[in-house]
Amino acid sequence: MSDTAVEETEKPVAHVRIIYLGPTAPHWEIRGEYGETALIDGFRDRVNARLLLLPPHDPQFRRNRARVERDAERENFRLDWDLGYTEDETSDA
Repeated sequence: MSDTAVEETEKPVAHVRIIYLGPTAPHWEIRGEYGETALIDGFRDRVNARLLLLPPHDPQFRRNRARVERDAERENFRLDWDLGYTEDETSDA
């Protein structure tokens, strides 16, 4: 038996940071740290379409965040979230 799973070790083509700005709209800033500007601009447009009017406490945010993360993974982007708090602080208990 051989292990055919190949680990992806490619370097990300871009790095994007998504920052929560606060309770007044627009809620989000999408910054491209490095990478091709055209790719980052296209990604920024898609992220804004999903998150523009959603604060992080909105139930729809979790679903749309997962979609944004899958999009970044497909594009081979490194993605960081800055929500203004550590995610361990919020619990749905």
